[in-house]
Amino acid sequence: MLGKWLLAGVALISVQVSPAMAETTQQELTLERIFGSPDLNGPRPRALKLSPDGTLVTLLKNRAEDRDRYDLWAIDTKTARASMLVDSAKIGSGAELSEEEKMQRERARIGGTRGIVAYDWAPDSKSLLVPLDGDLFLATRDGKVRRLTETKAGELNATISPKGGFVSFVRDQNLFALDLKSGQEKQLTRDGGGTLSWGVSEFVAQEEMDRTKGSWWSPDDARIAVARVEESGVMIVSRAAIGAEGTKVYDQRYPRAGTPNAKVDLYVMRADGAEAVKVDLGNDPDYYLARVDWLPDGSALIVQRENRAQTELELLKVDPATGKATPLHTETSKTWINLSNDLRALRDGSLIWTSERSGFSHIYHWKNGQWTQLTSGDWAVREVAGVDQAKGRVYFLGNRETPVEQHLYSVDIAKPGAITRLTEAGWWNTAVMDAGATRAIITRSNPSQPEQVYLADASGKRRAWIEENALKGQHPYAPFAESHVAPTFGAMKAADGSTLHYKLLTPKIEPGKRYPVFVQVYGGPGGGRQVTAGWGGGLHQYLVDRDWVVFSVDGRGTPDRGKAFEDQIHKAMGTVEVQDQLAGVAWLKQQAFVDPTKIAIYGWSYGGYMTLKLLEAAPGAYAAGISGAPVTRWELYDTHYTERYMGNPATELAPYAKSGVLGDATKIADPLLLIHGMADDNVVFENSTALMATLQQAGKPFETMVYPGQTHRVAGDGVSVHLWRTIQNFLDREVLGQKD
Repeated sequence: MLGKWLLAGVALISVQVSPAMAETTQQELTLERIFGSPDLNGPRPRALKLSPDGTLVTLLKNRAEDRDRYDLWAIDTKTARASMLVDSAKIGSGAELSEEEKMQRERARIGGTRGIVAYDWAPDSKSLLVPLDGDLFLATRDGKVRRLTETKAGELNATISPKGGFVSFVRDQNLFALDLKSGQEKQLTRDGGGTLSWGVSEFVAQEEMDRTKGSWWSPDDARIAVARVEESGVMIVSRAAIGAEGTKVYDQRYPRAGTPNAKVDLYVMRADGAEAVKVDLGNDPDYYLARVDWLPDGSALIVQRENRAQTELELLKVDPATGKATPLHTETSKTWINLSNDLRALRDGSLIWTSERSGFSHIYHWKNGQWTQLTSGDWAVREVAGVDQAKGRVYFLGNRETPVEQHLYSVDIAKPGAITRLTEAGWWNTAVMDAGATRAIITRSNPSQPEQVYLADASGKRRAWIEENALKGQHPYAPFAESHVAPTFGAMKAADGSTLHYKLLTPKIEPGKRYPVFVQVYGGPGGGRQVTAGWGGGLHQYLVDRDWVVFSVDGRGTPDRGKAFEDQIHKAMGTVEVQDQLAGVAWLKQQAFVDPTKIAIYGWSYGGYMTLKLLEAAPGAYAAGISGAPVTRWELYDTHYTERYMGNPATELAPYAKSGVLGDATKIADPLLLIHGMADDNVVFENSTALMATLQQAGKPFETMVYPGQTHRVAGDGVSVHLWRTIQNFLDREVLGQKD
């Protein structure tokens, strides 16, 4: 998905001054310090979980001396005592990861992390499964670690079964199960190899569908459902991973828009691999296996099957003994259906589900074939966080008050519309709940406070800090706080009357002085929103410290504003979202503090595409543009993302011709800096080389910076500094007129 790559792995910060911070001697914020250790944002725990018995909060915590290395920590929910459970440096081998695991991490947006990147609780709360450096370990609560595997091949997608009897994993493209009592391994499939894999999710499932799993244990450990992925029909893209010490060529199976997808079948088998049956997913082979869930009693699976056009999503009830599928419900759309992870199968046989059928994402309860809408209004439910079945309450994240904030709410199943907000106004919140939805781990931030994490009860009351991360004393950011400003938020109107929200950061304005503007754009669907009331990182403040105004506006096509707002880009990418960005520039030029001749545009991924479309649409509107890893021909991007919004180019090519960059590339007249990682497997490097060739053949000058060995996430020690120094030097020359 393009939206997750907005900043090429870089975070942004904009804060207000607190009295405690003001006591610290002000220092100059530099690029070296922004990308150095310790992390300026303070501790940033990830993969937060509650143990099944609720006694521990576990998390991955980065090191002060190495911001990209994570270890496994635990915090006692009663005493708040914290301890490291697994030290990644002590048990890790440092072995090079397989190419498949590297790409899985890249698609999970953790490509630059080291140490422990994932873990899984055993159901009895006595141990945790910890993958590290291609092998598997079992850690107990006292910090002791048992090695489960030690092979050259490496193990992927490891999972503990619900009853704790087995650990399943993929090795050499086959599925294995390890009996934790006996230590015996059992190979459940045997024909994996070449283009056939068991127990993994295909490229588009990982990249676009938010489905990283390829196997699903039944609640009683008796059976396991397994995806069988056959990629022989998928086109081969020879991806040249050009590095500093040479070039490695990978023949990657990459399903470009309009070309065949992987063939994905679903099987159900016994825990030892016996009695395998194929699930009947219909006669049309061109579908997506979207989601797989077991009913709580293990009597059936609920499978979500999506058609290729993504206009139809079916819920199927599957008999695990025979593979027979019975339709339960079908969602349809005239444009596309946004997938979610919100299905909850309850013990009474009913379902919790989210749907956009009203025009906004809302929660529905299905029982005895009838749907009851639990939430409603012109606002969006972002995701279901948990269900307390005993009390009949559903907990969810949404934006009922304002699109720039996100909160945790609850609603009573028996009283639709009776919604309670559980988090404080003025924050952007996420939440992870225990299985019974009795407690929540809340992660929150706002423009004046970096991420804080606390344990809350079901009413939202904070019971204990997990990471207060207070901006005072020895906080890494304290020496840079004095000059910081918080963004202001506002709204303007689009051409169709839609409300567009913007975010603005300014230096201290001197009367009569006009300032250059750095416009950061994303503008696309599915992610990458700019205008949110959350904490960022140092780069925007770095620019503000140097007398830049920083501005962003979320235009039509961006998520969380309802289908009518989002659907306007359907088969029309590069149209209304371009208009809305130009409306933002027009607004900027009306402000007395803005120098209208010194407005620069910057974007990465879809934002890089938008930068090019804006320079083509309005020569002279911007002083210069910076385009990072842009899509230039939508035919080069993958099926699930591209066809969702643009249709299938095999049958309908016109939207692609209109939305591409290359046809109007020669209209670009303003200074352009083009940036791309040379080993990018997401937006492949060919997108930029095609643009380079087009501009060169037309005699159009431009600047470029390419990064050997870097993927879609151009980042790392030294590389991030180089990237932003390159951008700064370009801005100094082309916008500020400060020639070398």
